Parts: sequence; C-alpha cells; structure tokens
Amino acid sequence: MDSQIYGLSYLLLLALLLRPSAAALPPHHRPSLPAQTNSNSVQINSNSVLVALLDSHYTELAELVEKALLLQQLEAAVNRHNITIFAPHNDALERALDPEFKRFLLEPRNLKSLQTLLLSHIVPTRIDSPELTRSAGEFKTLSNDHVNLLGLATVIRPNDVVRPDGVIHGIEQLLIPRSVQEDFNRRRSLRSIAAVLPEGAPEVDPRTHRLKAPAPAVPAGAAPILPIFDAMAPGPSLAPAPAPGPGGPHGHFDGEAQVKDFIQTLLHYGGYNELADILVNLTSLATEMGRLVSEGYVITVLAPNDEAMAKLTTDRLSEAGAAEQIVYYHLIPEYQTEESMYNAVRRFGKVRYDTLRLPHKVLAEEADGSVKFGEGDVSAYLFDPDIYTDGRISVQGIDGVLFPAEEVKAVPVAKAGQVATGPRRGKLLEVACRMLGAFGHDSHFTRCQ
Repeated sequence: MDSQIYGLSYLLLLALLLRPSAAALPPHHRPSLPAQTNSNSVQINSNSVLVALLDSHYTELAELVEKALLLQQLEAAVNRHNITIFAPHNDALERALDPEFKRFLLEPRNLKSLQTLLLSHIVPTRIDSPELTRSAGEFKTLSNDHVNLLGLATVIRPNDVVRPDGVIHGIEQLLIPRSVQEDFNRRRSLRSIAAVLPEGAPEVDPRTHRLKAPAPAVPAGAAPILPIFDAMAPGPSLAPAPAPGPGGPHGHFDGEAQVKDFIQTLLHYGGYNELADILVNLTSLATEMGRLVSEGYVITVLAPNDEAMAKLTTDRLSEAGAAEQIVYYHLIPEYQTEESMYNAVRRFGKVRYDTLRLPHKVLAEEADGSVKFGEGDVSAYLFDPDIYTDGRISVQGIDGVLFPAEEVKAVPVAKAGQVATGPRRGKLLEVACRMLGAFGHDSHFTRCQ
C-alpha cells in the first residue's frame, strides 16, 4: 500500500516539473487573466479644455488648481458633462492680487478656502458667449453656490478658449467668495493681536539642587496674579522693590501708548494741564503707569482740574515726594466709570476704594445726584465724568484735591474765595518746562512764560 502511494506521488511531481509554462504556450493556449483597471485614473483627451487651460493666458490659474489638488475632481467633471471656466488673466493674479491674500491661499492649512475659491469660477455646464448676455449672470458653480459671476467681474475675453468639452471666458479679476474673504479677515485679525506668553528661566532649589516646579500658565490677557502694589516701582512709603507682572517684556497691552493717549485727551479736553505736567515733567508717574498697564493692570484716575490744583499751597508741596504722594492717592487700582461708581454709592451708601497710596483709602458717597469723594471739609465732586475710558484706564474729572483724613487736620487747605498762602501750583512748573518730558525732548504740557 505504501509503495503505491509513493509511486503516485512520484508521478504527480514529475508531471508538474514537465508542465510547460504559460509563456511557452501559444497565445490561444495561455490562460486568460481578468484585466486590472484603476478606477481613479481618468483618460483626458488632448483636446480637452483642461489641457487648453495649461497652454493659454491663464497658467497662473492652472497652477492654483494643481496646488489645490483639484485636477482629479475637474477631470471627473469634464467626463460627465461640459464645463465653463471663468478665468482671470495672469496679470490679475500676479500684480493685481494682494500678496498677503495670495500667501493666505497658498498656506496648507487654508486648502479648503483655496478649493472653494477656485471651484466658484467653474460652472458644470456649457455657457457660450451669446448666453452670457441673455442670462441674468447667476450660475450654480462646482462649489454648490449660486454666484452672480457677471455682477462680480466683467467678462473681457468671451469664448477665449473653446473645446468640445468646455469653454473658457476671460474675466478682469479673481472672484472671491464671501466665505473665503471672511476666513481671510478672521485669520488676519487673529494674527495681528496674537501674543506669545514669555517663559522665564528654570529655577533651581538651592537646598535640593533640583528644578522647581514651573508656575501654572497664565492665559494671554488674563488679570495679573500679583497685586498691583507689588508690581509698582519703589517710591515713598511703597513696596521696597518692584515685582514683575505676568506679562514680562512682551506685555499684552501697549501701556505707554494708552497713557500717552489719556494725557493727550486731558490736554484737548481742557482744564487739566496742571495734572498732565505733574505726570510727565515733575514725576515719572506717566512711565510707571504705562508699565503697569502693559503688565495687565487697570487704573482709575481721579483727576483734579486746574482750579483745584491752584489752591494747593507750598506747605503741601515742600516735602520730598509730595507730588507723587498726592497723585498716588488719586489712583484707584480698579476700572471704574461714572456709572459704576454712582450705582455703587446709590446701593451701598458709602464705598471706600483702595488707592495706590497704601494703606489709605478714598471715601465715595452719593451727593446731589453725583459722586462725592473725600471726608469733611476736603472733598471733591465728580465734575467731568468719563473723560477717558478705554477698558484699561479710566479718567474721571473732579473739582478738588483729595487728601487722607489724617493729613486733613495737619495742614489746612485754602477754601473757595480765599487766597492761598503760597504761590500757585503753576509757578512751580516754570522749572518743569525746561526738563525733558517722558514723551519727547521738550515738554508739550506746560505753557512756559
């Protein structure tokens, strides 16, 4: 039995070895194989309108079609039906097109916008020149939108290229759909306000010689973590050393420009020149306020008018740092408007606001339909509301100079109708007109005599 099985196996193996190959067989004896076809490949005639687009005055448009990966889709559309291409001339894409918009279209992340723009130039039907004048100009394009092509651009070369499967009309400019324009505007506006949060150098723990855990990230434009008093520069009765805010050198706000704007607003408003001189010429408070705003802090300025500043005496100004002390007491580390302060005093009666002169607070209460600041004889009314409000700095004009309650009893202030015992505040600024201003070589805020 085993010998028979061995014999059959030997014969079968010999037959396989002696079997002629398919290549050696005559053609009519070769086995037939199913033909392999590629469903994605589409045969395009050399006389096609797509081939003509590559060899015409519209090669720039053809390059955009290739970069948008639309060749396969257009080849399929041509095989199904005729198409009409409204093509801008090369000059319209090379010279007339905004370079920034062209860069936007060629960015890989904006491929969808580029495809939408190009498909809005192609109509999946044949429209010859006579039909352009007879129709209303609104056609359904390959982008599935009904676009009034003739209302957006003028056809300057009708029937410029005519082929059996389509026609090309030359137009004067590129057609930009509203969705693509809105996407471009949105990307451009985001790029203009984009800010990069700075990262500090890693800190090493001196005891363990290991890196300290990094501080949690602060979102761009968020309120600073440190209190405003820690971020202020050293001054009279203030923090002993400055502490940086979360913004670092790459602040999210242009504080210097905002401080300059509000000081210019004071000058144009009129009646607040003395305070502007103090901020710019007699002190460095304008620079300090600009740095704080750049770090993300907000400030409300209670600005005494010139008539109130004229009542100050030399006794108030004789001590070192007196000007800074006075101004610090008029700076509230909050963003308040006339409406918000009036609503607060109407609801709570009396409100005490923190000032940048620690630890003193300024009292506010409702009086005669307005907001009254201060206590006792030294008080001031909200006289000129909302002189400047930009979301970071608020300036509220008042008709008096405020002092803490402890200093009111020590030094009397000249009342209305009385002549001050010392010279007017403006006399002290004659020296300041020769000093360098914070925003230029000469002071723009003093009327020098």
